[in-house]
Amino acid sequence: MTTRVILVRHGQSTYNLKKLIQGQIDLATLTDLGIEQAQKVGNTLKGIPFDHIYCSPLKRAHQTANAIVSVLQTELPETPTPETVDTIKEIDLPLWEGLSFTEAEAKDPKTFRAWFDDPANFSMTLGDGSEFFPIRSLYDRAAQFWQGMLPKHPDQTVLVVAHSAINRALIATALKVGPERHENLHQANCAISILNFSGELEAPVQLESMNLTAHMGETLPEMRGRYRGPRMLLVRHGETEWNRQGRFQGQIDIPLNENGKRQGEQAAEFLKDVQIDAAVTSSLSRPKETAELILRHHSGVTLAEMDALKEIGHGEWEGMYEHEIEAGYPGMLQQWQASPETVDMPGEGGENLEQVWERAIAAWNQIVAQYSHPHSNTDKPVTVLVAAHDAINKALLCHVVGLGPAAFWQFKQGNGAVSVIDYPNGVESAPVLTASNITIHLSGSIFDKTAAGAL
Repeated sequence: MTTRVILVRHGQSTYNLKKLIQGQIDLATLTDLGIEQAQKVGNTLKGIPFDHIYCSPLKRAHQTANAIVSVLQTELPETPTPETVDTIKEIDLPLWEGLSFTEAEAKDPKTFRAWFDDPANFSMTLGDGSEFFPIRSLYDRAAQFWQGMLPKHPDQTVLVVAHSAINRALIATALKVGPERHENLHQANCAISILNFSGELEAPVQLESMNLTAHMGETLPEMRGRYRGPRMLLVRHGETEWNRQGRFQGQIDIPLNENGKRQGEQAAEFLKDVQIDAAVTSSLSRPKETAELILRHHSGVTLAEMDALKEIGHGEWEGMYEHEIEAGYPGMLQQWQASPETVDMPGEGGENLEQVWERAIAAWNQIVAQYSHPHSNTDKPVTVLVAAHDAINKALLCHVVGLGPAAFWQFKQGNGAVSVIDYPNGVESAPVLTASNITIHLSGSIFDKTAAGAL
């Protein structure tokens, strides 16, 4: 069973425009820009045969869903009408709804900061004296939605249209991430995210991509709030011939094939107008070639190399096909696919995922620290390109949201894909996964259509 869920946040609302806290207050409607954004989502999703559509009953989400469906029905008249579900309403903030963010902070600075700094324990004292925990309540509703929805839609494609906070909670609960990590995820207006469920909520799930905004003319999502720390662009190398053949390459230095070079050029064109101030690559040739192609549009940027960003060492598996591994190491490949954190790659140079996590995160933190305090008088954040590999990138994405090696397969990384991680105040601050596995520049589709070859 695979249930594919396409998750969309509503378009810009009148309250978004005025920078007011919305929560569950139902006064905001879409702006003209918000309607335009929703129509762009519809055009992007056109041709996808949705089996069911769910949306929040709040006006801004319901309007967005209806605008999307009106576009979808021009090509597929049988596209279902949206079903409203209360569990995917926005976060409930009863004491602040309708206030500006500045007013809410002034009213109760300590509680306001807890909203961002300690979301799991963020609470409001209501008029009856009871304590209400908005983020915990939000995550409970997100889990309830998945538990009620997934059994109804095996092997189907479902569209869900909701809000920023509930969408983050839906993604987090699917990944088995708790409310303490709520601020590590971002959802822009009318951004698209894709989740692939292998069963019900308890079964493994893959985040195929998150917070795609290119369909709205925004190459990368904007940073949330005021940032002083670096923006990290994490890129997986283009395809190699061994990727295409399904051979395990690990640390064998296989170069890009022609398609991989084309993917590097497509990533370069995609990032051409994005400021890049610094660049770091794994010392293996496939990410290095990919980074060099991207940097052709960014003269003056020096490309540094780090051995610690090399792909996982597969030991004796390197150069082998899956059927050869199964013949030589019976059951071990299945173990790698089901419980990767338990596998020690056999032979000289073989690693386990704990070792990959340790060296990847240490290298990453070193890079982030280096660019957390730029030697300039400008407040403009530094943007750093990091080109690496499937296993390294998955380790880093898991790290950002607080997941360990057992979650290795939960993040998809396509050849030539771009992910975005922002640091509000440098290496000492909690990172924000702003976008994951953007591949639309490679095929024109929101779906990752890159090769699914071995690492």
